[in-house]
Amino acid sequence: MDLFDLGEKDLKTPLAYRMRPRTLDEVVGQEHVVGPGSSLRNLIAKDELHSLILYGPPGTGKTSIAGIIADMTSAHFESILAVTAGVNDIRKIAADASQRLKYYQQKTILFVDEIHRFNKSQQDVLLPFVEDATLLLIGATTENPLFELNNALLSRIKLYILEPLQDKHLTTIINTALKDRDRGLGSLNVSIDEEAIDALAAACKGDARMALNILETAVKSNKHDEGNLVIDVDLLQKLLTRPMIKYDRKGDSHYDSISAFIKSIRGSDPDAAVFWLAVMLEGGEDPMFIARRLVIHAAEDIGLADPYALTLASAAAHAVQLVGMPEARIPLAEASIYLAAAPKSNSSLLAIQKAYTAVRDSKKISVPLHIADSSHPQARRLTGKGEGYRYPHDYGGYVKQNYLPEDLTGTVFYEAGSEGHEIEIKKMLDNRALPAKE
Repeated sequence: MDLFDLGEKDLKTPLAYRMRPRTLDEVVGQEHVVGPGSSLRNLIAKDELHSLILYGPPGTGKTSIAGIIADMTSAHFESILAVTAGVNDIRKIAADASQRLKYYQQKTILFVDEIHRFNKSQQDVLLPFVEDATLLLIGATTENPLFELNNALLSRIKLYILEPLQDKHLTTIINTALKDRDRGLGSLNVSIDEEAIDALAAACKGDARMALNILETAVKSNKHDEGNLVIDVDLLQKLLTRPMIKYDRKGDSHYDSISAFIKSIRGSDPDAAVFWLAVMLEGGEDPMFIARRLVIHAAEDIGLADPYALTLASAAAHAVQLVGMPEARIPLAEASIYLAAAPKSNSSLLAIQKAYTAVRDSKKISVPLHIADSSHPQARRLTGKGEGYRYPHDYGGYVKQNYLPEDLTGTVFYEAGSEGHEIEIKKMLDNRALPAKE
């Protein structure tokens, strides 16, 4: 029995294996890779595959897609595990493939699961067979192949990146398994409530295999001979090795936790900030949602008291996109602690709010002629634009003149706060030169 030989109706095999998609239409959540119109799907349909690597987190469909290719291709299909295959295995498969191509004009596809575990010797042996198309390579890996495979091999393959499954995808997979009477649990009268689905999806972090394994364990470990089995959060909690956070990303948990997080930062309590950060991440909150809130908070509640806070928050948001979870928790914690410890000021928020109010209340907004666009050679003579403008650099860097519409002259929108860097800003504003000399 190889990777793709598990029988559909053999209920002794794990649910996750039984529920593997059988066609590309049954693949859930990887539309950018094998959805209708995608390049890989078209190549599979035409049976014109090239060597490729499927890279993504566990439980996202890499081996399942390989199994579907095995069923759809006219090529001979071989599969090996990188952890158990040696260089002699590769040479034998390649020798057979060469004979098959020579005498029967049949190509050979070699699927290598966990290809990142191939050492340099194995990769060097494989390379010439991929290079001369004796073998069409399909590799599956959870590790970044850019760091695990040599450049020569990388230059001869196409990389397809599979994304962690979203909650809606996991929900579809769970419900399908509960309804399917042939391969799933449809004959056992099992149901799961909505809160439990949300909790299960959050706990599995985009891993369909884990979700189905937990679901199967929940069914096998509970008697349901006398009626329907309803899986709820309390039942799931008993199965997990760590506490399951009751966190609803669409309800009160979501809004209350982010509120507590932001207010802890605003209140300069780094311990509470990292606690609520951990609550949200453990509950399955989208880390980019948290990152966006940090960027907003850095500008809204810290602002010019520490201008670097916005830079750090933006860098954390970029880091989340770059590395993903679970490593992303570290830059998020770093930014949360820094922002909580930073001096606070909402002067930028108050300034833009005052300016918005002034704009909305103004009956007419006219740019004063002396600061209007005078780039055209005839602008000053014909329209008066630019007439009377004083170039600050001619006056040592500052000259007093009006930059607001006439009816708003003298209006103050920005008032420097008394914390952090704004102390220096206030000094600079207070020490501005007197009106320019005539």
